[in-house]
Amino acid sequence: MRLDHTGIAVRRIDEAIEFYTNVLGGKLTERYTSEKPGVETHIAVIELENQVIELLEPTSRTSPVERFIRQKGKGVHHLAYEVDDLLETIKDFESKGFTFLKDTYRTNPYGRRLIYMNPIHSQGQIIELCDYPEKKE
Repeated sequence: MRLDHTGIAVRRIDEAIEFYTNVLGGKLTERYTSEKPGVETHIAVIELENQVIELLEPTSRTSPVERFIRQKGKGVHHLAYEVDDLLETIKDFESKGFTFLKDTYRTNPYGRRLIYMNPIHSQGQIIELCDYPEKKE
């Protein structure tokens, strides 16, 4: 398991992209909007040397990112860890008593499968587990 990316909740994604690219020297590698219920977020992926930042701007009042910003403010939203096989890892973790927010399971437009663990297991920190099935083929 390795850190895949850090998700950061922001209010103005264009300003955040400007900061991470022009000030910190990162490269914008993906940008898309997910209007799926339970996501409703503009997403921008910034690569910096050996790390990846995922900027998240809510697109609706019902977005989980909007709820997060209202409750905790802007900043680190989640830490994402890449696993070899997401479905096997979910089974393994569940056999040890860990739970997941099942409605968060999805595949993003770039082929990354992901799910969020129930934050009760991590002292409130949102943890995403993900894999890239197409990379294995």
